[in-house]
Amino acid sequence: MSAGPVPELHARAEACADHLRSADSVLLASHIDADGLTSAAVAASALERAEIPFDTVFSKQLDADEIAAIAATDHETVLFTDFGSGQLDSIVDHEAAGEFTPVVADHHQPADADTEYHLNPLLFGIDGASELSGAGASYVLARALERDGGDNRDLAALAVVGAVGDMQDSDGALRGANEEIVEEGVDAGVLEANTDLTLYGKQTRPLPKLLEYASDVRIPGISNDHAGSIRFLDELELDLKADGEWRRWADLTAEERQTVASALVRRAVASGVPADRINSLVGTAYTLVDEKTGTELRDVSEFSTLLNATARYDRADVGLAVSLGDRDGALDRAQKLLRNHRRNLSEGLQWVKNEGVTVEENVQWFDAGTRIRETIVGIVAGMAVGASGISRSKPIVAFAEKNDGEVKVSARGSHFLTRKGLDLSVAMRDASRAVDGDGGGHNVAAGATIPTGEREAFVAEVDRIVGEQLG
Repeated sequence: MSAGPVPELHARAEACADHLRSADSVLLASHIDADGLTSAAVAASALERAEIPFDTVFSKQLDADEIAAIAATDHETVLFTDFGSGQLDSIVDHEAAGEFTPVVADHHQPADADTEYHLNPLLFGIDGASELSGAGASYVLARALERDGGDNRDLAALAVVGAVGDMQDSDGALRGANEEIVEEGVDAGVLEANTDLTLYGKQTRPLPKLLEYASDVRIPGISNDHAGSIRFLDELELDLKADGEWRRWADLTAEERQTVASALVRRAVASGVPADRINSLVGTAYTLVDEKTGTELRDVSEFSTLLNATARYDRADVGLAVSLGDRDGALDRAQKLLRNHRRNLSEGLQWVKNEGVTVEENVQWFDAGTRIRETIVGIVAGMAVGASGISRSKPIVAFAEKNDGEVKVSARGSHFLTRKGLDLSVAMRDASRAVDGDGGGHNVAAGATIPTGEREAFVAEVDRIVGEQLG
């Protein structure tokens, strides 16, 4: 038998799979972002194919109360996907009390405690922030759960959606263990990986909107300039309209794409855009070949955004249904949620631009209070980096009210900073615990929950920790 897509994890994945097969029933508990939803979908599909009975629950934060509620169910085995590693100190207490046996498929920084069925790349020398996502860990488990000649490689498509949703392609392509999963998806005929523009919206946005909203690489006269985008396209002497409507990138021939991309790069060079930013205009694009051209589901990055728009508005059931193949009612509901999500992100980003950030020695931060929903404040923070007055050279920390007694914190960095030593997972965990909160995540993106009234002490502690990391 093959060692699966990630040989280092194979033995542990087999042990986890064997335990799941022995369970009378399983409670599948998962996180709510795009990576969490695809993790759940991969795991649910694998459990169903293995004929293992299961129920599914979602949580936006796996705290002690959530774990206690899970322990109160009548399931003897609980499969945690895209969280659980950072909460093992609490989980193992319930395990020791005989309330359930945990199986964890996660990629976040583990707590000090451990358990037998713990599938996490960080335990095997693989970077969970850039080389394997939660959905990737679930996929490794799914491959181990194959039975009677079954083949779960088609689930690689969802694992890639999760990895891209977790921003693991921020250097232009997925790498490490993720690359092996991509290869399996390509071999299974569910995925294509091609060099293309890295702009968001290639499937669904009319060409002028595609260029206007391309904010990662700001090109003067095109980015944030609708009329400028139209002028640029008009000058290309291509027939870029059909029946009077602008075509989309997905509608163009390979030759037309090449013409547009080359002109875009020339304009960027002429405008003095730095070489490293210009290089990031082109990267690896991942396409789900079974999905309809021109829909959010065909492009991996658009699919992940669609999923983010469901569970972050308390509709994880919709995101899971879409991930499991519902292309009727669930997709319609998801697209409505996506329109609402985009509006909220746009308004949130505008609010941050208007209000600005407070700059400390080593970090910058803003407090949105109730102005930005706590489930999307981290996305807004990431989008704000690079805007006027918001530096790319310091991590950004964002606060939003969670409830009367608690504040949600989200922090975003860059891979440039993590290579210099930044680890926001450690910073969020240690600073939050110093003020009787808790947190964790990845080196490049992490979060925490702290008591209301502790913001100043928390910021001071984060600033100190980040200063030591980057010092």
